[in-house]
Amino acid sequence: MSEVTPAFAGDRYQKAPKSWFRRCGRSGLLLPAISMGCWHNFGDAGTDSARHTDEHSMHENAKAMLFASFDNGITHFDLANNYGPTAGAAESRVGRILKENFTGYRDELIISTKAGYYMWAGPYGEWGSRKYLLASLDQSLKRLQLDYVDIFYSHRFDPNTPLEETMFALDTAVRSGKALYSGISSYSGEQTRRALAICEAHGYVKPIIHQPSYSMLNRWIEPDLLPATGDLGLGVIAFCPLAQGLLTNKYLSGIPDDSRVRQPSGFLNEGSVTPEVVAKLKRLNEVAEGRGQSLAQMALAWSLRDSRVTSALIGASRPEQIIENVKAAENLAFSPEEISLLEGILSGKEG
Repeated sequence: MSEVTPAFAGDRYQKAPKSWFRRCGRSGLLLPAISMGCWHNFGDAGTDSARHTDEHSMHENAKAMLFASFDNGITHFDLANNYGPTAGAAESRVGRILKENFTGYRDELIISTKAGYYMWAGPYGEWGSRKYLLASLDQSLKRLQLDYVDIFYSHRFDPNTPLEETMFALDTAVRSGKALYSGISSYSGEQTRRALAICEAHGYVKPIIHQPSYSMLNRWIEPDLLPATGDLGLGVIAFCPLAQGLLTNKYLSGIPDDSRVRQPSGFLNEGSVTPEVVAKLKRLNEVAEGRGQSLAQMALAWSLRDSRVTSALIGASRPEQIIENVKAAENLAFSPEEISLLEGILSGKEG
């Protein structure tokens, strides 16, 4: 039996910071400045950073995080076919929560998913072929228990499949009604320009959004991708804007047991948290304190300072983190002096 749909905060939109919803490129879609990413902490019991080893507590925590997100104006939940672990588990969990607890709210939500990384054995279980992308979308919809997703992404560029085929698959996903919009993720600027040119030449529905990694510690998109998305009218939603937790107060005094560094999956490891990195984080934290923000809030604000960036995707292990991170949007402005100081710290040439 389905649970009773909760009464979400009636003022969830009114209490959101000014200009909370930002236009996604030149499309009609608006996204919240902060979006909820379900990459970590939504998979199988015991795989989250808080070590919820039993299924009930794991599910209740995941549900509480989505509730806190929606109650605080986050209308966008982002997934991918391989999110877990195990692969597919995050979609299944979020799908169950949507069905049991968000009845009547579907039209207020943006649900996205992706395909590109390994999902099943054999030659058709990853990358960017039409066969894989459309089969994966069908599987994702079943796990999510939805008729459509709002955004369907090509999760990574496939160097061996013609880009025309990948773009045709995204076009089919939208024209079939299984996705309302399409997007691309982790494409270079040149690959992004090629993708949109192919769509223009063939009359395919164009992607409206690009999802790259981007943070104060990972700035590759600034010279390469942002000029392309700006020219083409694509929105940008940054994943890992907190560098998988590095740009928080977690690592200012060592490596805590519940950090992603301690997890078997993910990109962070103990070698990432060097004395030089910790020293830089401490200086960044001092600047954040001067702005009246936490390090995480300042890092999110920094990633959103460029109007070409539509939204920043956060991860979380508990609801309180989400509530705190939303407050980043209350102060997105940086003075020239702050920018100069931060550039010096980030480049290692402070002073």
